[in-house]
Order: sequence, then C-alpha cells, then structure tokens
Amino acid sequence: MKKIINTDNAPAPIGPYNQSAAINGLLFVSGQIALDHRSGNLVLDNIEAETTQVLENIGAILAAAGTGFANVVKASVFVKDINNFGRINAVYAQYFDNETAPARELVQVAELPRFVNIEISVIASLT
Repeated sequence: MKKIINTDNAPAPIGPYNQSAAINGLLFVSGQIALDHRSGNLVLDNIEAETTQVLENIGAILAAAGTGFANVVKASVFVKDINNFGRINAVYAQYFDNETAPARELVQVAELPRFVNIEISVIASLT
C-alpha cells in the first residue's frame, strides 16, 4: 500500500502531487527546487546556493520518512545550464560520498518550474 509522506520542513507542493510517496520499501521524492520553506522565497543567489537549498529540501523529506542521503539509490538532476556541472557536483558531493553515492543522471533542459536553474528528484530505500 502506498504511503504519502509530507513535512512542514520542506516546501509544500504547488500542484496536485505530494512531496514523497513510499511503497514496497522505496521512497519516491518529488522534484525539488530551491524554495525556502520558511520564507516561501526562491534561493537564486548562485548555483551553489540554489543546489544547497534543493538538497536541504530533499534531506528534510528523507528525514521525515526516516531515511537519509546514504539510502538514496537514484537521483535525477535537471539543469538549465550544463556548464554549471562542476559547480553543482561540488555541492552534491557534500551530501553524497563515493561509497554510497546513488545512480544518477544530470541533463540540461529548456526550462524548469518557476524559472529556476536546477531541480532534483530522488528514490531512496527505506530499509
């Protein structure tokens, strides 16, 4: 049976979806953008700050489900500018270490919600 997991420590969904859904020992976290859940403002100072906010949002959702970054098995990263790859990776590496890093793709897209520069979704194990 599917279980919906939302938290007040991450931005509320802005459409007909939830922050995450769990089923069969897996947690599917919806794509997160750099919305600060406290202020409701986007964090767009630079790609590092934006990536950090996205990963903090994901971390809050993972924690609400009782898991963490070490249990992420797949990450999907969508960016507006592939030239930011190295800068994004530098922040990403602060959340994932080489031993437990998930499978991942990072792709450039034409546009993202609210005209942000990065969106990340993950799938994590709950066991």
